[in-house]
Amino acid sequence: MEQYGRFPPLSPAQAAALRRSAANGRAALGRRTLLRAAGLGLAGAAGLTACGIPAAGRTADGTSSTDHSAEEKTVDFSNWTEYIDVSDDGKHRPTLEAFTKATGITVKYTEDINDNVEFFGKIKPQLSAGQDTGRDLMVLTDWLCARMIRLGWVQKLDPSHLPHAFANLEQRFRSPDWDPGRAYTYPWQGIATCIAYNKKATKGRAVTSVSQLLDDPALKGRVAMLSEMRDTIGMTLLDMGHTPETVTDDTFDAALARVQKAVDSQQIRKFTGNDYTDGLSKGDIAACLAWAGDLVQLRVDDPDIGYAFPDAGFLFSTDNLLVPAGARHKTNAERLIDYYYQPQVAAQLSAYIAYVCPVAGVKPYLAKIDPELAGNPLILPDAAMDAKSHTFRSLTEAEDSAYEEKFSKLIGA
Repeated sequence: MEQYGRFPPLSPAQAAALRRSAANGRAALGRRTLLRAAGLGLAGAAGLTACGIPAAGRTADGTSSTDHSAEEKTVDFSNWTEYIDVSDDGKHRPTLEAFTKATGITVKYTEDINDNVEFFGKIKPQLSAGQDTGRDLMVLTDWLCARMIRLGWVQKLDPSHLPHAFANLEQRFRSPDWDPGRAYTYPWQGIATCIAYNKKATKGRAVTSVSQLLDDPALKGRVAMLSEMRDTIGMTLLDMGHTPETVTDDTFDAALARVQKAVDSQQIRKFTGNDYTDGLSKGDIAACLAWAGDLVQLRVDDPDIGYAFPDAGFLFSTDNLLVPAGARHKTNAERLIDYYYQPQVAAQLSAYIAYVCPVAGVKPYLAKIDPELAGNPLILPDAAMDAKSHTFRSLTEAEDSAYEEKFSKLIGA
């Protein structure tokens, strides 16, 4: 296997500074904050499925372009804001620079993804016309990856270019129903949905179930749920004894009605992206659904922030690396994917962004950076967490449209 170089371990103080910088950036702009601009609400999002619109140049395996990697040593990489390691002075991205030094491939890195729906609307015209989007590699959430694969707008990856990725991908990530065997995508990070609470605001009481969020009168008016449909409905389904892997129209409507009841009774204060972090820290929000990656830094700054993975289970999703149709530098993109599947590289990335790492064998490298992070199940889930995790099944185009429209009405988007 090709090696891309090693990195000096960061001190615990350096790692903490990196995490603080990342958390502050996510609070301001938000990896998971949804931009629901005028004319681009959830109903509009459903309309972007391009149902019935053929992709020009589409082939059966999703490949549609000439690879210029050999003569053009570059790769254009689009990602979410604050979703990669950055130096203390904010001027360098250490893992990307190390990749360039080892391979000679220059990375044009752009933080231009703020919301799946908005970004899909931006690239859809080029993809539907069979044109290059100007991007060789991008990070998108699993449900949007599924849509793009279904439309034929993703290139199938070459396994021979991905030896580290194939060997080191954690078992839990290996075969989602929307990309069996990871033919088109590899995870960038995993996203666990859990319950967070402010112990001061709850007077020391733990909040460990969605039932408490929706029904406990002591929390009335101080509860937040997530503006991502799959997270809020999926967690509610689990609390009701249903599984998101087998969601039907009837079970979806039942979960929706349960959340609607909590809205009508004013139990729920609001629906949020990851801007819940500010209200949770202040105590304005006593308890909420939350993404585990946000809680690592919140708990460093405030020990009164607690979290729980309900006994009923929790939602797990992924943000994924993919090569869009029309990309000019597929092989270079695959080399960059493979690079991040070296455990020592993955450890440096995880120490900064603190989401669930998809790379096996990362723990000893992460322990050299920060032993506390290496033992944190929010980054490296243990067997007990794995047993509770669930994924929202892939939806058909019709289901996607109908469910998102109903949820949009519920949250007032």
